Amino acid sequence: MAEEELVKLKFRLYDGSDMGPFQYLPTSNIAMLWERIVAEWPKDKKIAPKGANDIKLINTGKILENDKMVGQCIGPFGDLSKAVITMHVVAQPSVAKVKTAEKEEDGVPRKNLYPCSIL
Repeated sequence: MAEEELVKLKFRLYDGSDMGPFQYLPTSNIAMLWERIVAEWPKDKKIAPKGANDIKLINTGKILENDKMVGQCIGPFGDLSKAVITMHVVAQPSVAKVKTAEKEEDGVPRKNLYPCSIL
């Protein structure tokens, strides 16, 4: 395929740093992006996903689903062959099991709330 058909993506992490840009075919699926993000996640970051289930990709205010293709998610913005599209990455590692010492008096575990803010 010609290079003009590739879509250039970069991924903005929680601390404002970027990964990429990387080039993908419009027919690449979102699950492929998740795997690459996990594989190339910077080792010096405080929060690190262990797998693709620990991250969400956000583009144009929408959480991208893994069964969609890149070409379906970038939207009709005209000629994007030279533009780099930034997608936001929200990493939320899986929560460990609640310890028995953290239970309330009635024996019901406390609910943990994890607020998320996107800059």
